[in-house]
Amino acid sequence: MQRETAEITEKCLPSRFLCFLLLIIGYSAMLWACLHFSDFSLQLWLQGWRDPGPAIITTGGNRPQVLSCNPPARSHGIAPGMTVSAAVALAPDLIQRPRDLLAEQQALERVAAWAGQFTSMVNLALPDALLLEIQGSLRLFGGLRSLLLHLSAGLADLGYTAAIAAAPTPTGARLLARAGMGSVVTDNAGLAPALAELPLVLLDQPEETIRMLAVMGVRTLGECLALPRDGLVRRFGQTLMDELNRALGKLPDPRKPHLPPARYTARLALPAPVQEIEPLLFAVKRLILELTGFLRMKQAGLTKLKLTLRHEDCKPTVVILGFAVPSRDPQRIVTLLRERLSSLELPDRVEAITLASEETRPLGSRNLSLFPEDRLLEEQQWLIIEHLRARLGVEAVYSVASHPDHRPELSWRVCEPGSRKDQYPQAARPLWLLETPRRLQIQDDAPVLEGPLTLLAGPERIESGWWDGNDVGRDYFVAEDSNGTRCWVFREHGGNASWYLQGLFS
Repeated sequence: MQRETAEITEKCLPSRFLCFLLLIIGYSAMLWACLHFSDFSLQLWLQGWRDPGPAIITTGGNRPQVLSCNPPARSHGIAPGMTVSAAVALAPDLIQRPRDLLAEQQALERVAAWAGQFTSMVNLALPDALLLEIQGSLRLFGGLRSLLLHLSAGLADLGYTAAIAAAPTPTGARLLARAGMGSVVTDNAGLAPALAELPLVLLDQPEETIRMLAVMGVRTLGECLALPRDGLVRRFGQTLMDELNRALGKLPDPRKPHLPPARYTARLALPAPVQEIEPLLFAVKRLILELTGFLRMKQAGLTKLKLTLRHEDCKPTVVILGFAVPSRDPQRIVTLLRERLSSLELPDRVEAITLASEETRPLGSRNLSLFPEDRLLEEQQWLIIEHLRARLGVEAVYSVASHPDHRPELSWRVCEPGSRKDQYPQAARPLWLLETPRRLQIQDDAPVLEGPLTLLAGPERIESGWWDGNDVGRDYFVAEDSNGTRCWVFREHGGNASWYLQGLFS
């Protein structure tokens, strides 16, 4: 028995070793993409502007300087490092804004949530970059080139421009992206030659370290790696060598994944106050694209959207959009929002907008058919409902469901369109009930409605409501007038025995 056990164990060892080896190879075969946003503060500010003029981001202090500027400002001779007073002298119509580090971090977190639709591993590389592990997403998006094109086009739709590079290590990818080269390195063998020509200023090292290396004539990563390692560590510390080794894949470089929030909320300050719908929609659309990327990452659909328009001197205007079925189609959301805003009269110019996903629901996958179908998709069937709610308001369009109560005026409830309610079995009822029963005249002990009524069916006795103080005692009949119109009438119990019209049959 022991010999058999030993033979089985001996046969299993190679397979176990092979599995372990494959696990190590699969874990080490990683590919990282870095999205580096140069002038991110300026891009964020101009995100809601279609045709910006000369604009700059300034530093704080008593003598503010130009931190970054857009191409129209550069055409006037303005450059980073220039004093703001000199920049205004060159361009009197210059628009300026101080840098907002908190807004930049919040915007980068929203872009990270949007990027979650491409990979489950997104890392915030503050203050101006994102790192995405994309090896497991290549087949889904049709290869590396196709995935990078998806990322670039998606960022352009959001109003951002980023230098995108790919490398087997996250530090290597970030260095290549910082250089603005757009390089793609897929294996460790090509990583060292690609990094060798990069300047040392791209490293996360103190300025004094970079300056001293430059005095020594060392200005690139390749020249730095050619120096003796021990001497380099004694002179400049271990952090420099560790960063170089992480870039080359010689040291582990673990990255903490970004955890997106439970709901999407974004605030965008407009570069200039607007009151027209189209410029407002241009800014809102970019936030909606962020939102739909967030929903794809969450595998959810939107059921209620809240848009807050903040004015200069008035209380905010709140717009609520409801969706009959969950959706994350940006075109559909923009169309409904345009419908809603077109019927809205703004009290003042809008200076900032806030977009929030009020309610979301999981959006299940849908099987596609190989054959054409005449049946419309569930979302398309409810478009007319959503258009009406966008134009008239969420509260103005609703569905009606039955309620377990024999009293006709209490036997229904208002509910959301598309919501399923348990139907309460009842006898034949007219679709049209009067808001208040109409008292009928009596002629020869028979009810009269533009002539005598002929009773066709009944009585149906309803005695209910004694427990809530709204008790009724009635005998209902189906009647017909001289024109053939069928109506629903009842006679009250009691001394007067009055007749009333409750509703009309279609």
